This record gives sequence, structure tokens and C-alpha cells, in this order.
Amino acid sequence: MVMVPMNYQGFINLMTAQVNAGQISQDRIDDAVRRILRVKFLAGLFEKPMADRSLLQMVGSEEHRNLAREAVRKSLVLLKNGKDSTNPMLPLSKNAPKILVAGAHANDIGLQCGGWTITWQGSRGNTTVGTTILEGIKNAVSPTTQVDYLVSPDSGNAANGGYSYAVVVVGEPTYTEMFGDNDNLTIPQDGINLIQNVCSVVECAVILISGRPLVVEPHLPLMSAFVAAWLPGSGGQGVADVLFGDYDFQGKSPRTWFKNVNQLPMNIGDQSYDPLFPYNFGLTTGVGKTG
Repeated sequence: MVMVPMNYQGFINLMTAQVNAGQISQDRIDDAVRRILRVKFLAGLFEKPMADRSLLQMVGSEEHRNLAREAVRKSLVLLKNGKDSTNPMLPLSKNAPKILVAGAHANDIGLQCGGWTITWQGSRGNTTVGTTILEGIKNAVSPTTQVDYLVSPDSGNAANGGYSYAVVVVGEPTYTEMFGDNDNLTIPQDGINLIQNVCSVVECAVILISGRPLVVEPHLPLMSAFVAAWLPGSGGQGVADVLFGDYDFQGKSPRTWFKNVNQLPMNIGDQSYDPLFPYNFGLTTGVGKTG
């Protein structure tokens, strides 16, 4: 199956010319079409070509949202917990007097969802129903805890706020396909600034929202905890579930996490395999449920 959304007429003309010239055999075309039709027949698309709308009212139901929240909890990967192994930061205290939540990604469902959401490239803003990470944190902490939210605090804001700890949420913009191409795979500069400004003066847990591993090694020493949240979609409450210890971390990294892009490609078994975090790495806190 060929998916050419724009210049499909040019593709059809070129392919037809190559078939006529004998560069592509008719048998090869027939084989491709036959396999596509076989799948459509098995799926019953010729008998029932239209969607069954009788279940439409279930879309976005509480059952679905609870399942999405569970998926978020189980997919988060804890990559660092404490600046040394004897002093873990997570789970966070629900009863801290005053905490800081920082970063645009902390309060933006569109950024949590990434691309292929509502629109092709996705977009910023609360484009669909759900909970942001900030909302999840506010729902999780004690009613007496003051939660300050700042998009881009400087070090003075963070140092002088009297915060028990900070949750810093950084990540990528929304993208799909070639619009996400990035030769350096670095955290966008505003996120780097945020980590440096906040984590240098307040004990902080950094949550990374991204569709892939990014270069974090230079900034890791500043972090007390580091969590790969990938793209948690509309279930920001699921992030809070594990940050505060109601559930333990279960996720393992599905990719080898590199130190820098010069190591790529890098795979298990390579003679020079020297990752920041190896494939299938993921810590637990030993606290909370695992469901």
C-alpha cells in the first residue's frame, strides 16, 4: 500500500510508466493488491464498510479514561531516584507545605499528547478532554499544600520561594514524521534553561515528555529524580499516581538511552555498547500498588 497524500497523480503516472516499461512487473502489482484485499475481506470491510456507531457513546467513557490512566502509570520509566542510592527523592511527600511545578509541559494536554492527536501534527493547548500533570499533582497533594505553577521561573524565583521540592516538566513540541527530524536529539533550550534554573537551587524531579530518548547526560547531575513519561496523552493524573507513591513504577525503557548522538546507532551486543541507561532499564521505589 502506497500512501502519497499530495502528489498522488504524479505517483500513479510514474508507476504506470514503469509497469509499461517492464521495470515493475504486473505480477508484483497483483501481489500487492491481493494482500491488501485479503486483509480487507478478513476484516469484513466489504460486508460492513461503515463504522458501527452504536458504541460511539462509550468513547471517552470513565472506563476508557481509567484504562488510559493505568496505561500511563505502567509506561512511566524511573531512570534516577536520588543523587545517591541511599537518599531517594520519590515518592514525593503529599504533605509538603509548599511546592513548585514548572514548565509549559506541566499544564498542556496537547503537549502531553504529541502528534497524531486531533490534527496531523498535534498542537499546544488543551485540545481534548483530560487532566494535565499539574492538575494531577494538585489532586494528589494535601489540601494544605500550596502548589505554585510557573512556566519559566528563573533561579531567583525558585531559590526564594520556600519550596520543599520542585517538579520540573520539560519536553519536545508536537510533531509527526519528518517534522520531528532532529540531528542532535537535545531537549529544547527552554527546557534546558528550566532544569538549570530550578534544579540548581531546589531539589527537583524532572519529568521528560518526548516521543524518544533525548540527550540528558549533561543535566542529570542536577536532578534528584528523572522520569521518562514519553507521551502520556490525556491521562496526566497517571503521572501523579506514581510520583506520590499510590502506585509503583513498572515501566522499562524500550530503547537503549544514549549519552550523545555520536554513539548512534547503538544496540545491545555492540562491542562499544556504553549507554547512559541500557535497554530494559527501569527503577522502582518499592512503594505503592503495581496495578
